[in-house]
Amino acid sequence: MGSSRGVRHDSMRARNLAVVLGTLHRSGPHTRAALAELTGLTKTTVSSLISDLLEAGVVSESGAVRAGERGRPGVAVGLSGQRVATLGLEINIDYLAACVVDVTRTVRLRRTRPADNRNSNPADILQGLRDLVKETTAEAEESGLRIIGAALAVPGTVEGGVLRSAPHLGWRDVRVADLFDLPFAIDNEANLAALGELWFGSRATDFLYVSGEIGVGAGLVVDGALFRGTFGLAGELGHVVVVPDGPACRCGGRGCLEVYAGQDALLNGLDSVASLVEHLESGDPEASAACERAGHALGVALTSAVHLLDPGKIVLGGIFAPLFPWLEAPVGAGLTARLGQMRATPPALVVSEIGADAAVLGAAGLIIQRVIADPAQTLAL
Repeated sequence: MGSSRGVRHDSMRARNLAVVLGTLHRSGPHTRAALAELTGLTKTTVSSLISDLLEAGVVSESGAVRAGERGRPGVAVGLSGQRVATLGLEINIDYLAACVVDVTRTVRLRRTRPADNRNSNPADILQGLRDLVKETTAEAEESGLRIIGAALAVPGTVEGGVLRSAPHLGWRDVRVADLFDLPFAIDNEANLAALGELWFGSRATDFLYVSGEIGVGAGLVVDGALFRGTFGLAGELGHVVVVPDGPACRCGGRGCLEVYAGQDALLNGLDSVASLVEHLESGDPEASAACERAGHALGVALTSAVHLLDPGKIVLGGIFAPLFPWLEAPVGAGLTARLGQMRATPPALVVSEIGADAAVLGAAGLIIQRVIADPAQTLAL
């Protein structure tokens, strides 16, 4: 009987910790008395939970406030970014990236290593990633931060901690989990970029995020949550066919969006997106034609996505962000022309507010969300 009561007590305490930390996360600092009123918990329970969260370093106390009650002022408690942080990681075709974010969602460190990861040996790239993790973690710890978990964004499909297919890396069935001495998660870069936009960018709660990289991916956010599909593989917008019997795609199909709007098609022999922007700004007709083709194809693919998913907003990110001034018109025109008979106006087309950082920020944010949802488990309280 005693053991059963102990398990129930631990479970209730874990739920209460999540309730208190979630309340501070959503609505900002409060006194203990105000937290008791907001959560329905007793003041004694709230005080005990706050003591645990203070010791763990995820909250801190600030100056005395009245908070509307009679008697002596209370002390406000709020989230603290001084001790606990998470690590976002990304393997991209052109670079490795790491980002340290504290629990207030403040970016503390950002590191990028340029690299050519096409058709690479997974063992070599993962060793480079381990080195980057070690370097970034050590730098964070020198600042007094404790990294309590990491998540990795990859340009491919993921199932059960296994990178099933990343055609542009040349990887198939690569186990990436269990590589680090940290609680660890892995997800598709477009999914994490959509979450990055949700948590660090516009913070809109309903949108379709479109990630332009070597490939083209998408993440659908509905009512503040990512829609993953039955097997977690939703969002492969780059393999929507826009030209039947068009050029071959790496996926084995033909005429996919990626062939027309992926990074290789847009750069058209140039060495970087920055170089493409320079050519566009100088009026280069070939650069303009590449963006026009990409925008037209993107408009065709997004028309299908809008018909199927009815998103409230479409956010263009990745390499589409710096190219937005040249993509907005052809994409918008394509959507308007094709959707005009079905709806009064197409969804708003906007540029990502965090651009190339979206996926790595979303990766760090994924672990922060786990801390907020279950501090007892993630912080070993």
